[in-house]
Amino acid sequence: MITFPNAKINLGLNVVERRPDGYHNIETVFYPIPLTDILEIVPAQGSETTLTTYGNPVDCPPEKNLVMKAYRMLAEQCEIPPVDIYLYKHIPDGAGLGGGSSDAAHTLTMLRQMFKLDISDRQLAVMAAKLGADCAFFVYNRPMAATGIGDVLTPVDVDVKGLTLLLVKPAVAVSTAQAYSRVVPATPPQWACDVVTWPIQQWDGALANDFEPSVFALYPQLWLIKAALLDAGALYAAMSGSGSTIYGIFDNAKLAEDASAKFADCATFVLAL
Repeated sequence: MITFPNAKINLGLNVVERRPDGYHNIETVFYPIPLTDILEIVPAQGSETTLTTYGNPVDCPPEKNLVMKAYRMLAEQCEIPPVDIYLYKHIPDGAGLGGGSSDAAHTLTMLRQMFKLDISDRQLAVMAAKLGADCAFFVYNRPMAATGIGDVLTPVDVDVKGLTLLLVKPAVAVSTAQAYSRVVPATPPQWACDVVTWPIQQWDGALANDFEPSVFALYPQLWLIKAALLDAGALYAAMSGSGSTIYGIFDNAKLAEDASAKFADCATFVLAL
């Protein structure tokens, strides 16, 4: 069985408050995008579950990969046989695109389908959230407003169909822990879940990512990429998550293609929304 775990972008990201447990309550909108890895799961040839990765290098041993953690979590609750898992990594890591979380969530949904497990989406999302705050989103995989640590999800209407997305991923890795350590939590003047229901032409200046000021101070090239996207005609541009991907949303595919040529030293992806 083969599936294609997709990435996401954050439409706005408000860091609202620090929690007693050390985490932060946030408010954001997760939006699925058609940039994918490839995940294949087949019955194991041996007696143990295995994970083989291809494509972009994966900087962790297989047993610590979220895909293997997802398998073990499900195997602890349900009687499922060992499998061989093959993962082709195309979504950049450390990019704010949720690639690893998507791989884990899609592992859970594939195993449920393969073995006809009687587990609801809600039950699976609760399990997925234990693997990572944004893993639960990928169980539903539709536009969602997220609160709590990113695991409390509510469907939201976002009208960006027919537009074109340009992702720009520079050779910069932003530590999520470092990003959180430098941000000042606050109640936002506008909630992301409200702003995304407005026409996209009204988003700039109202739909904010609270990580941008501190991350841009550390990595000024990210601010330059955002400015270049807006100069190239993007209706809206922002950093996704805690970075380091910067994206622009265009109403013209050729403008997006032309803009991608300005970032020869970065990985770029032009995607139809």
